[in-house]
Amino acid sequence: MNFDRQHSPTNLLLCLGLAAVLVFLVLNPANTRLEAAQNSPEANKSIPKAANEIEKSEPKGFARIEKKIDDVFGQFNGIVAGVFFYPVPFTLEQFQKKEGFPLAVLWLIIGATYFTFRMNFINIRAFKHAILLVLGKYDNPEDEGEVTHFQALTAALSATVGLGNIAGVAIAIGTGGPGAMFWMMLAGLLGMTSKFAECTLAQIYRRISPDGRVMGGPMCYLSEGLREQFPSNPAANGLGKFLAVFFAILCIGGSLAGGNSFQVKQSLGAVTETIPILKDYSWVYGLLMAFFVGIVIIGGIRSIARTTEKIVPIMCGIYVLACLAILVINVGKIPESFTAIIDGAFDKDALYGGFLGVLILGFKRAAFSNEAGVGSAAIAHSAAKTNYPVREGIVASLGPFVDTIVICTMTALVMIITGAYNDPQYADLIKSDNGAALTSEAMNSQIPGFQYVLSVSVILFAYSTMISWSYYGERCWAFLFGDSRSASLSYRILFLVFVVLGSIVSATNVLDFGDLMILGMAFPNILGVLLLSNQVKRELDDYWKRYKSGEFDNQKS
Repeated sequence: MNFDRQHSPTNLLLCLGLAAVLVFLVLNPANTRLEAAQNSPEANKSIPKAANEIEKSEPKGFARIEKKIDDVFGQFNGIVAGVFFYPVPFTLEQFQKKEGFPLAVLWLIIGATYFTFRMNFINIRAFKHAILLVLGKYDNPEDEGEVTHFQALTAALSATVGLGNIAGVAIAIGTGGPGAMFWMMLAGLLGMTSKFAECTLAQIYRRISPDGRVMGGPMCYLSEGLREQFPSNPAANGLGKFLAVFFAILCIGGSLAGGNSFQVKQSLGAVTETIPILKDYSWVYGLLMAFFVGIVIIGGIRSIARTTEKIVPIMCGIYVLACLAILVINVGKIPESFTAIIDGAFDKDALYGGFLGVLILGFKRAAFSNEAGVGSAAIAHSAAKTNYPVREGIVASLGPFVDTIVICTMTALVMIITGAYNDPQYADLIKSDNGAALTSEAMNSQIPGFQYVLSVSVILFAYSTMISWSYYGERCWAFLFGDSRSASLSYRILFLVFVVLGSIVSATNVLDFGDLMILGMAFPNILGVLLLSNQVKRELDDYWKRYKSGEFDNQKS
């Protein structure tokens, strides 16, 4: 019996329960005391004019509903963020100041560090082999799957290479100084092994339907993997099902908000700087994005992969070439820039709370940038054509390298060379976390008119992120409600509705909710991968022995 259909009643009940909680919160807002205080006779006597002004400024119609929902999500986000970002102190001073490593980021680091040592630094050992795999040396069209190694990698990269590489790095450097980039690079290096482990498991436990469609990712290896790993332990079976459903719900929330509406909103804000007329016609931008997203995602992962294999090289190429042009112009400053990165990483008097503060900032930004350990990329890589799960894990390990070590480092070097990160005239941009504008100003100082190039890059980054996240959400939707074409189509239509909403909704808390959901996916995913890491190690040892013996080269020839 198909697992998805067998457990869909339980999954449906969990989803309905979550929906009921949200509806209850909407109908019972927590600002009752504030409204009562505003409506009290004492308040009316003391500030009648202010009360009238407040009443006049109250939003009407759709805006009022939007504000009420946004307030509810703001309260919910505060609770969730309080858990996900709970500061874990490492020193007495941090304990007294209630500072420390955000729990979610620490969880990702623990997982990445363990996987790196457990797999004997496969992220470094297999780097050359990963390049050869992406170039197609070992491709076999007869292998089961829907896309090639290269297409799977570009689909996963399109979801992670985005505004975080432009805006996030700029803010990290502006807030913590050049040293933050050192820790971002280290986090990217460790994250390569997280991607390897989760994507290997995605291949092991993927399910291929008679029509060739693939169901794979954390929701599959959490449910099936833990049951197979601990067959005589009912608690493990129950835990696996719970983690799988929990992950799927988080992924759907993240795909509709963080991987969709948030991308539309952020890219629209950047584009209106060069096309001001869109400020009054934001819905036009939303409809255009929905149209171009729709013509791709309706065709599923094969259509998405054919698009991302073209877009990702172009968008990365445009941005990297612009960065390289600035580096060539200022080639003499490159050595001192790397010196500043290394020195700043261990400087006790660094801008952001000294050495430990810069370390935390760097790892946090890297976690948001490459999503290693979140489990999203495993869904894309599960669809790759291969009969060797480890092979796709090795390909997936290149994701954090390209995303963080290459592209983020390019942005950091531009920020340091131009001096924009500590230029007083850009202090407001850093304070308001407007990293995209800061990067634009830095590049404009070297390449006049670069803001137009950046606008094109931002649109491509947002577009590619959206089409990949549509697949992630759709696969989780199918996992919960049945892997039928009608279920998949219903999700894709819902996704396109959220594309348009992203251009007209100003509810920032609703959009921020998506980012929290994406980060939350790391909790069930890392736990599952840790419990299944022995199986990954066995698969790796067997594959690596055969690879070193030349067996795969002989098969190819």
